[in-house]
Amino acid sequence: MSSGLRAFARLITAITVVTTYIALHMAVTAFLDLRARDRFGDAPSRAAAFVAALDHYADGPLSARAHLLRSDAWFQQNAPSGGSRSVISAAAGYAEEGRVSLAREHVAGLAAEIEKDRAGLDREVSSSTAAALYWAVPAGVLLVPTLWLRQRRRSGAAEIVDVVSRFVPHQPWWRRPVFLVGSWAGYALFATGTFAVTMAQQRGYKLPLETQVLLLLGGLAALGAGVLTLRHCRPRSARSAAQALLADGRQPVLYLRSFADDDTAARVDDGAPVNLHSREEQLAGALGAFGPVIAVGRPGEPLPHLGAARFYLPQDDWQPVVLRLMELSQLIVLGLGLGEGLWWEVGQARATQPARKLVLLAPGGLPGVAERLDEHLPTPSRLNEVTAGGSWISAVIAFDPEWTPRVHPVGRVPGATRRRGRLARLVARGKEAGLVSMTLSTPAHQTVRALKAALASVGVRRRTMVLRASFAMQTALGKGVALVVAVGLVLWLVFRALQALGLR
Repeated sequence: MSSGLRAFARLITAITVVTTYIALHMAVTAFLDLRARDRFGDAPSRAAAFVAALDHYADGPLSARAHLLRSDAWFQQNAPSGGSRSVISAAAGYAEEGRVSLAREHVAGLAAEIEKDRAGLDREVSSSTAAALYWAVPAGVLLVPTLWLRQRRRSGAAEIVDVVSRFVPHQPWWRRPVFLVGSWAGYALFATGTFAVTMAQQRGYKLPLETQVLLLLGGLAALGAGVLTLRHCRPRSARSAAQALLADGRQPVLYLRSFADDDTAARVDDGAPVNLHSREEQLAGALGAFGPVIAVGRPGEPLPHLGAARFYLPQDDWQPVVLRLMELSQLIVLGLGLGEGLWWEVGQARATQPARKLVLLAPGGLPGVAERLDEHLPTPSRLNEVTAGGSWISAVIAFDPEWTPRVHPVGRVPGATRRRGRLARLVARGKEAGLVSMTLSTPAHQTVRALKAALASVGVRRRTMVLRASFAMQTALGKGVALVVAVGLVLWLVFRALQALGLR
């Protein structure tokens, strides 16, 4: 699926979800209006009982007073505001005060008021039914292209899914849904705790000291619970490579590296109030501008590292699968090292794939890498001349069509702290308010900037890579806020549905 069609599919899906929600809300509203009209159908007999009770009220029997109160309560619960409800309420009040004759005069026009209320309820039913149909029709129509685009997206990834799915460990069907729910709860706790702590620290709000202390303590407790929940649940709810490919539909980015580098890539750097996202997650977020990122997992690891979606190859027959995945991928990102398997992959990519398809990540402080790389290239890379002090990756290397290396050092970007423009001003205001804490000096962010520049130097451009890396760092807070809003909307719809069913 092309990027344009994929963006269109996402837009159609979002519109379908919103339209369907509104249609459901309108349908529930119409059903509530219909129930209200049906319940009000008993109003004439209730009014007659009220008038009869007034006739006997002057004699003082307790049963007449009880009838008055029951009729008044019924109208208060089932009649529209104003009209017959007001007439009954006023008449009951006069009767309680002993002015029974005035109460009888007041209910003289009760039948006419009931007819007006019934006509009003009929109009409300007609209006809400029309609104429900108005939204149900486009929701149903939009559902067809949404399902078709989803099926087309899945069919576009069918070939590579067939290759990868053979190497995805079997998991019980309930495992991922259960830990997804746990992750959602963690995101909600994380977002709630972050905002509570932020509010407690704001000087602009004149909150009582007790409220500030409660907000701070409650926020810290929610924040800690959210962090612990997410650290436990997120690796267990991570998508496998096959699931990631099916969900996205584009050709993937194949991420190759030494398994020994996984621990370094799994480090979580500062850069947010409480950052939960590793370097690899941020790198995978940036590379998501091209497609889903997949990687071979370390054999025997109990849980996959977060970032690239994992699959697991046999240790004695992995080369044919890697070669096939190189062909089916749109980009190959390879982290250099000392392992012989890595250099076999470099040689195979050099021999079988277009030059612009390969991107190399050179580690810092590892001797012999530059010399070994130059053995595979027609032109020396001069990697040894790179002096940038990247704490994770020291340089990114891309290739032009003639396999001439373009080396881009990783390091702090000059002027990164003096960014200009509308986005920079918004980020600055967010920092001042305590709602945004984003830095451009993390190793992952520096690597993504160098990666974007290296790809652009050979004519491969994705403008959103750096922004995606930044969002990947802040995704816990963003998902938490979105989840709280979504849960609120769903609970409101459920509450209205329970009302419609008479359970509330």
